[in-house]
Amino acid sequence: MNLKQISIAIYATYLTNKYGFKLKKAKSSEEKKALRIEYSQVLLSKLNISVEVLNKEKLPKDGNYLLISNHRSIIDPLIVELALKESLIHGFWVSKKELFNSFFFGTFTRNADAILLDREASNMSSFFKETKEVVKKGYSIFVFPEGTRNKTSNPISTFKEGAKLMALKNRIDILPVFIKTNANQVLKEAIEKRTKNLKIEIEIGDIIDYKDKEPLEEIYKKQFIK
Repeated sequence: MNLKQISIAIYATYLTNKYGFKLKKAKSSEEKKALRIEYSQVLLSKLNISVEVLNKEKLPKDGNYLLISNHRSIIDPLIVELALKESLIHGFWVSKKELFNSFFFGTFTRNADAILLDREASNMSSFFKETKEVVKKGYSIFVFPEGTRNKTSNPISTFKEGAKLMALKNRIDILPVFIKTNANQVLKEAIEKRTKNLKIEIEIGDIIDYKDKEPLEEIYKKQFIK
């Protein structure tokens, strides 16, 4: 890493933990939503990255959904947050245990409205119980159905079954979004070359009925992979 890359890493760590403590003091989910958006704007601005939302008219103004997105980079949650900036939708991110315990993300994740997913747990009853509590309070659930970052050359990798199950168990429709730009490549360019005026496109899809029996991955591909 060169000096510029080190300085960006230090700044990102500082900013993430700063907002983690701000989120800890937040008194409502509305305040947390505002802080999550602010954090996303500040960090992406530092990286000279802007977010353009395609099909913005399809984005619901409010309601609770299972939001699903493809996943290629560590900044994908920030991109999704900015896509929802003009909506009242506020979601709890499904976050793996490693993020809750991470030095970099831990304070932020634990305080930003998140649902812990422990893949090593003997059963998932506590996880699904928490998702029901979140939905009952009127909030959405945000998840990357691929389960982990897609490092292949394909725009999406295989979906895990858990995403569709969450929608069915909670009887909530699915809001699909697609990060059209390879955000990982853009992030590398931002860090390594400090390129100005970088842009990432995210597309809003059509609402999917939770009762739809077609595999979720296939519906998603039909909407976004032309």
